[in-house]
Amino acid sequence: MSSHPARTATLSEWRRFLAVALMLVTVFAGCVSKSLADEASPSIKILVTYHSLSGNTERMADAVVAGARSVSGTEVVVKRVGQVTAEELFAADAVVVGSPVYWSNMSGEVKTFFDNWQFKFGVFPEFKMKNKVGAAFATGGQISGGKEVTMLTILAAMLGNQMIVVSGGGAFGASATTEGDSPGIDNKELAEAKALGQRVAEVTKLVRVGSPR
Repeated sequence: MSSHPARTATLSEWRRFLAVALMLVTVFAGCVSKSLADEASPSIKILVTYHSLSGNTERMADAVVAGARSVSGTEVVVKRVGQVTAEELFAADAVVVGSPVYWSNMSGEVKTFFDNWQFKFGVFPEFKMKNKVGAAFATGGQISGGKEVTMLTILAAMLGNQMIVVSGGGAFGASATTEGDSPGIDNKELAEAKALGQRVAEVTKLVRVGSPR
């Protein structure tokens, strides 16, 4: 008769032990899963930089940022071209540059930004931007005012630095027409800018997987 309480206590202790063990196994499995997920999905840093006077290119930049941030593990730095430092440029895994169309080409401020890569930041001869991902977006008043030329010149500057350029939202990047029958930035154009940001983040992650960094 006296053995039954002791036996009951032993079974109770075993139940508590098994409950604690199961909890520890669950926590450990969760940590391992999170660690494996982090390894499979490396964190990346994207610099989104632009020039804007009217605010149109800035709105497109905000949409690009939103698209990039929709991809997990993505850190985004957004700045006007004249405020970007060498440290921010070289720390970025990807750079997305936006410009309004001035006389069928990128604005002078954006051109100066690219010139500063060498004259101010010293990217050459080491090709410090090599294998980083690059992309472009543009805004222009007219449908045929030079948006494609503007994006292509931005991409050309990146290619000259041995970057890996990608498109998204359009053949050469995201763009918006802001005058005439299409005043301002509409939802379709914002969606294209967001798609560009998302694709840049996704491609950058793929590049980082094979990177020695």
